[in-house]
Amino acid sequence: MGRFVFGAGEWWHADVEKLVNKANQLGSPPNKSDAHTINGKPGPLFPCSEKHTFVMEVEQGKTYLLRIINSALNDELFFGIAGHSMTVVEVDAVYTKSFTTQALLIAPGQTTNVLVHANQIPGRYFMAARPFMDVQLPVDNNTATGILEYKGIPNTVLPTLPHLPKSNDSAFAFRYNKRLRSLNSPQFPTNVPLQVDRNLFYTIGLARNSCPACLNGTRLMASLNNISFTMPETALLQAHYFNVKGVFKTDFPDQPPKPFNYTGAPLTANLKTTIGTRLSKIAFNSTVELVLQDTNLLSVESHPFHLHGYNFFVVGTGIGNFDPGKDAPKYNLIDPPERNTVGVPTGGWTAIRFRADNPGVWFLHCHLEIHTGWGLKTAFVVEDGPGADQGILPPPKDLPKC
Repeated sequence: MGRFVFGAGEWWHADVEKLVNKANQLGSPPNKSDAHTINGKPGPLFPCSEKHTFVMEVEQGKTYLLRIINSALNDELFFGIAGHSMTVVEVDAVYTKSFTTQALLIAPGQTTNVLVHANQIPGRYFMAARPFMDVQLPVDNNTATGILEYKGIPNTVLPTLPHLPKSNDSAFAFRYNKRLRSLNSPQFPTNVPLQVDRNLFYTIGLARNSCPACLNGTRLMASLNNISFTMPETALLQAHYFNVKGVFKTDFPDQPPKPFNYTGAPLTANLKTTIGTRLSKIAFNSTVELVLQDTNLLSVESHPFHLHGYNFFVVGTGIGNFDPGKDAPKYNLIDPPERNTVGVPTGGWTAIRFRADNPGVWFLHCHLEIHTGWGLKTAFVVEDGPGADQGILPPPKDLPKC
């Protein structure tokens, strides 16, 4: 079996630091990327030569394991290979029940392992990645391509393109994610928390706040439970371990301060978003359920969320407002996928569960770089346990100070 690693990313024909700084001065989003890439190369659909195209040579009859990583900053991506199906066997370094698909969906930070059989007529076939965006927001709509090339086929043969879902195909995205299931076998049990000690409900929102220093007088912000996170000058883990006061508070609310029709008509009113470094304290070894709810503040949008320090089980997802009485009984507590990054659907919700058995300070944030920069993040302070090996290790003596 051959193995290949694919990184699907973005590329700007500019200094990205300058782009971000200019956007911050304007109080607006930075320019969208100029190209998507596969292993750093955009492919021949752009005005590029053959050297700017990633080529994977395969041999007829062999099976290949492809490890696909979305390393883009701001785009969820569809990926497919012309003429070839893919068998999904793993996501985020956890094995899954296998299933076959013509295309997959992968959010920034997520990984997917697939098996591809080189069983087609020898030739050249495009591998392609393009963004998934099911709302009217500006994205780089360019398609990145690489080439799956059978051994001995000259590069003068023109490849064929795969049939990827339409860029706004939310139905495909929902079906694809529903097919992801953990193994849950005697050899690989799925230890889903069945009882919950702590129920959390976080709303995802965007807002425009006044910004006298910005050229247009306002700037975009993002928040969880109407709190936009501010990064402190002292590292959070350092402050927690050495008990440094005044760096953060542990009063992040378990529920949003003001319930409303989260996914109803677009709401442009400012809900008085606050700014602060506020974290949530979690008891060691407690079980946590977190429901992430998209809102229509300025606009609905899909959000891939990543939790540091943990894997979690995606026990439920849906469109509209989460209803604990109707939605919780429908959770998959048998074989939910185990991940470290999960997509919250546009105008919908996602429920995850995990056991807080890893002490420390762990970020929870949107994996769209533009959103996390606007404050769409928080962190959990997981307390030490009673055992000698259930606490945070001291920093190494040679660790550079912040």
